Amino acid sequence: MNIPKTKVAIVGCGLVGSTTAFSLVTQGVCDEVMMIDINEEKAYGEMLDLKDSIEYLNRNVKVLKGTYADCGDADIVVITAGAPPKMGQTRLDTLEVSAKIAKSIVQPIMESGFDGIFIVVSNPVDIITHYIKELSGLPKNQVIGTGTAIDSARLKNFIADLVKVDPRSVHAYSMGEHGDSQMVPWSTVTVAGKPFYDVIADNKELVGDVDLDELVYKTTREGWEILDRKGTTYYGIGTACTGIIKAILHDENKIIPVSTYLEGEYGEHDVYAGVPTVLNRTGASDVLEIHMTPGELARFKESTALIREYTKKIMEY
Repeated sequence: MNIPKTKVAIVGCGLVGSTTAFSLVTQGVCDEVMMIDINEEKAYGEMLDLKDSIEYLNRNVKVLKGTYADCGDADIVVITAGAPPKMGQTRLDTLEVSAKIAKSIVQPIMESGFDGIFIVVSNPVDIITHYIKELSGLPKNQVIGTGTAIDSARLKNFIADLVKVDPRSVHAYSMGEHGDSQMVPWSTVTVAGKPFYDVIADNKELVGDVDLDELVYKTTREGWEILDRKGTTYYGIGTACTGIIKAILHDENKIIPVSTYLEGEYGEHDVYAGVPTVLNRTGASDVLEIHMTPGELARFKESTALIREYTKKIMEY
């Protein structure tokens, strides 16, 4: 009898990669977590530190240090390695360096015989994810970016704080680019099933005058607010990445707004963008096409146009 094991490899042992690994281990999401970094001593140190936590957790997740050659039997490879933006830069400004890093990672991983699912965290995530799809030759369902998963969580927090409810009772998506051009289809946002527009209208004494554009702006800037204060973000995105991994490995059919390759959905082709996506053991199983107003769809297309513009540039590297 052969009981298969689930294995996740994490490439990049910086704060995002190590936090993702810690979240996987503490939640017991998979059987094995393998740490990979160009700095092998850093990967080894993270492995040792993670192993020391097992005694006080609910499950014995095996933690390993590995190399690209060890990815052949991995179910998922998470790529967090990339170039963090410097002060005054946007995520798009890191494109060229991040593309070169991605190329140096993907080729040896594919040579290992890897045929699992890539989850890309490296920014600019929509464009790097598209590049990795081209480099790997894997089908679209097996190459996924974290996209607007973390942005949507931030948006829900802002709405929840406004109306004084648990953010998990808010249903809202930020869509498009994981960046400044992202948009929110407000016509689809609900609080426990009640349209957000109605919540605002019925609770003027609680919420006052709501500036929806300001909420979108705050959502786009939240990452920078964190970066300015502590240097980078990692708890939120590491846990979001773990949620994506869990939905895949546990075959949950959970809908999360990740960066997915579009082939006609929302009238878009040949572009990765953050959209609500059904995640299960096959990866990005299906795209949920929510009904947006003409104005909302126009803003979504403005965002995908920007992604497409920069994606063309990356193919030249």
